[in-house]
Order: sequence, then C-alpha cells, then structure tokens
Amino acid sequence: MEAVLFEKDGPVGWITLNRPEKRNALSMEVMEDFKKKLDRTAADKDLRVVIIRGNGPAFSAGHDIKEMSGKGHDIHHFRTVFRMCTEVMLELHRLPQIVIAQVHGIATAAGCQLVAACDLGVAESGAKFATPGVKIGLFCSTPMVPLSRVIGRRRALEMLLTGRFISAEEAREFGLINRVTKPETLAEETRHWAMEIAKASGFILSFGKQAFYRQIDLTEASAYDFAKEAIALNCLAEDAQEGMAAFLEKRPPVWKNK
Repeated sequence: MEAVLFEKDGPVGWITLNRPEKRNALSMEVMEDFKKKLDRTAADKDLRVVIIRGNGPAFSAGHDIKEMSGKGHDIHHFRTVFRMCTEVMLELHRLPQIVIAQVHGIATAAGCQLVAACDLGVAESGAKFATPGVKIGLFCSTPMVPLSRVIGRRRALEMLLTGRFISAEEAREFGLINRVTKPETLAEETRHWAMEIAKASGFILSFGKQAFYRQIDLTEASAYDFAKEAIALNCLAEDAQEGMAAFLEKRPPVWKNK
C-alpha cells in the first residue's frame, strides 16, 4: 500500500496521506513518499491546483512519535527526520501550483504545520487543530515557523504554549484556514473552489504565488521595489496581454500558457 496517493482530474490534482490506521502520522516513509508526489506535481504542466487531504479519521496527527521515542536515537536521526519534514514544507511554497489543505478530523503538531504551509485551507466544521508538543516535553519548534507567519505572533504563541485544540471556526478567525464547510460537503466544496481557481492562467497563478512569497517578509519599501518590477514584467506576458484584450473585447480569455 502506498503511503501517499496521487490522482488528477484535468487541472486539479489530489495528494492523499494514506496511513489511516496511524492517523496519517508523518513517518519517514510517508514524508519520503510525500516528497516524491510533490516532485511529480511540480513537473505536471497541466496542473494548476493541488489539494492535500488525508484518508481515514484524521487529516494528520503530526510526526510518528514511535519513530522518535526511545534512547536508541542520536542527534543525526532527529536531524534527518526534521530535515525531510522541512523539505516537504518548503516544497509546498515552491510548487508552481496553488496548494489547498482539505482538513477533516484533527490536524496536530506537524499536521497543523502542514495546513499552515499550504497556500489555502478548507476544513469541515468538526475539524480541530493544535500544536500540543508542549504537553509531552517536545515544543513544536518547526510547526511554529509557518504557523506564526500565517496567524501572527500572539495567536501562534497561544497555540504553542497551551497546546489546546482550536475549532474550525477559531482556525478560520485566526487565519489558519479560509473556509469552513459541512462534513458531508467538504470534498465537493474544496474541489469546486480548486476548479474556480484553475480557470486562471497556469502561468499567472504560478507567477503570482511566487511573487507573493517573495515579498511577504520584506519591508514595505522593499516589497514595493520588488512588486513594481514584477508587475511590469507580468504586463509583458502573453497571457497578460490576452487577458487584457479579452476584457476590453468583452469575451472570455483564451490562455496560451495553460
């Protein structure tokens, strides 16, 4: 059985964590397979949006604690685990496609990190999120990286220091996810949103995503310096010229760079 599944339907793809009996814990096997599926996604020029989801009762319970407990491990073991996890999380931002987390059940520790590392997020109303490492003597240091950047310092510290679960509605208020749906409509609503996004030019979606992450941590002046050059270059793109012409001519655009 594959640890991570991949499927696609036109411009939308799905990467599915497939260890339901382990609540999709991010073991080394899962993370290595996940990285392979991300590489496959990045190389697929037909895909515009990819949805990350989990099989079974949970989105992801985080790292596999059994792989990390016991006195037989040295520092090299732990560095390898967190290096692989970091590569997966960073790859989500590097992907040319837009990445949506589709969350059900729980998303805890590195599972919550995975949600925060995606570009967008949708959760069913019963979903819960937490970074509970503090309760077992293992502060969620790596999850705090995307979490603090997405929801802000005070809210991130609250989650990190208390380890408490927050509801889907709280997660939406915090900015960890964008939308909350009924459990029975989660998959369809996420797919519909993905298909709506995928109507845009694949080139422009990728261009915009990379531009967003390039400017987000710059000072305001530096961000403007970057953005004004980016949009000037964007204006020269074939799909930008097509889009503007279609707007003026009151017709649907026909994207060249799908």
